[in-house]
Order: sequence, then C-alpha cells, then structure tokens
Amino acid sequence: MPTISIFYGIIIMMYLKGKKHNPPHVHAFYGEKAATFFISNGEIMDGDFPNRGKTLVKEFITKYKNELLDMWNNGTYRKLDGIE
Repeated sequence: MPTISIFYGIIIMMYLKGKKHNPPHVHAFYGEKAATFFISNGEIMDGDFPNRGKTLVKEFITKYKNELLDMWNNGTYRKLDGIE
C-alpha cells in the first residue's frame, strides 16, 4: 500500500487494486491511530482518529478528490502534496 501523502504527521495511503475494496477510500494513520475515509465525501468509514485529524483528512480528500478517484479507478500511483 503506497504512501500518497504525508502532512502534519498524517500519512495517507491507498491500495492500488481498489476495485476489489469498494467503496473508494483512503487509509490515514496518525501515531497509533488509524482510520479509513470515503473518497466520495471525506467522512470516516472505519477506525479511530482524532477530531483535528479528521478535519485535515477531509480537507485533503476535498482538495484531491479527482486525483484520488483517478488513482483508485486506474490503479496508478501519484504522490500528492499535503495541505497547508
């Protein structure tokens, strides 16, 4: 599972064989916390994540939604900048 982005200590990763793991989502890690987030709306799908981290991941997904969906649908990898 390649790392897509790292920002504010949050690591965003995605399985590139996504269609087998629908719906489209990313995995986020922060310290010992981990969660999956829907690409469609940035909401938490599963796991435990700090509130500020949830907000940052949602902002990241909103910013890069098209790129994330393209990676998911095509099984391609691209490193993305974080958010500021």
